[in-house]
Amino acid sequence: MIEPVQVFWAPAGASMPTLGARDLVDITDGDTPNVRMPIRMLSVDTPEVTARSEQRAAAIDKEFLQLAEWIRQGRAPIDAGLAEFVLPRLETGHAGSLHYEQGKKASAFGKDNVAKRLKRPNGTSRKIFIRVADSPFDTNHRLLAYIAPDYSERERQEIPKRDRPTFNLDLVTAGWATPFVIYPSIPSAEDLALLIQAAANARAAQLGIWADQHTLLAYEYRAMEKLFDITHKKVNNLPLKVHERSWRERYCVDLRTRVLHGPEDYSGINPEYRLWLWPQDLRDAVARLNLTPAPQLVAAE
Repeated sequence: MIEPVQVFWAPAGASMPTLGARDLVDITDGDTPNVRMPIRMLSVDTPEVTARSEQRAAAIDKEFLQLAEWIRQGRAPIDAGLAEFVLPRLETGHAGSLHYEQGKKASAFGKDNVAKRLKRPNGTSRKIFIRVADSPFDTNHRLLAYIAPDYSERERQEIPKRDRPTFNLDLVTAGWATPFVIYPSIPSAEDLALLIQAAANARAAQLGIWADQHTLLAYEYRAMEKLFDITHKKVNNLPLKVHERSWRERYCVDLRTRVLHGPEDYSGINPEYRLWLWPQDLRDAVARLNLTPAPQLVAAE
C-alpha cells in the first residue's frame, strides 16, 4: 500500500481533443496550419540519451569518477548529505554508460508501447489524446502534456481510467521513468495516486531503471553533469557565469507531509513522493499548498 499524500490539486490544463482529435501532420490549410512539434511528457523523467554514443558515455564515466574524487577532496560545491547519497553511484566507474544504456532501453520501450497501444483490434490506428499542463510550454518550447490513445466517449465510460493509462504512466509502470512532478503542473488526485502506486510497484519489483541500485535518476544525472562542469571550472580557476554559481535550484516537497526541503535535501524522500518547485514558484506554492519548511531549511536561512 502506498502512503496517503497531503496535497490535493485540481489541474487547470486543457484537453486538446476537445478541439477535435487529429493526426500529427505538416499540412497548412488556409489560416489553420497543423504543425509538428515536440512534446515533453508531464510528471515523468526517463534516462537521457544525450551522450549519443558509447564512446561519449564512457567519457562521462571518467568525468563522474573525477567528480567523485573532487567531492571526496571537498572541492565540489555540494552538501555533505547529498554527497554521501550520490558518491556510490558516481564511483561505480560506469555511471554514464549505465545511464546511456537505460536511456536507449527507455526510448525503445516508449516507441514500441505507443505503436502497440495506438493499434485497434481491427487493425486501424487510434488518434492521440493530448492534455496540456497549467503552463503549456517549457523553456525549450516543448508542449508539456499527458498523451494517450484517443478513446471514444463510450469507451471512456466503459473502460476504467486505470485500464486506459497515459503513455506517461506506462513508462513509470514499466520502470523506465521516475515520477517528476513539478509545481504547478500537479496531476489530479486520482491521477497522482495512480502515478505514485505505479512508481512504488516498479521500484519494489526492481523493474527498468530500478534494477540497479546505483542508478542515477535522470534529474540526478543532469545535475551531476552540471556539477562536474562547475567544479572543473572552480578547480582550474576559470570564471563562472552567473547561472552556474548555483547548480541546484529546485526545492522538493514530501507529498506525504507537505514539508518543504532545500534543493540538496531531497534524497531522504522516496522518489514517488517528491514534488519539485522552482524558486520563482516558492512563495505561491507555500501559500496554496500550506507547506511547512524543514528545520534545516529554516536554519540555513
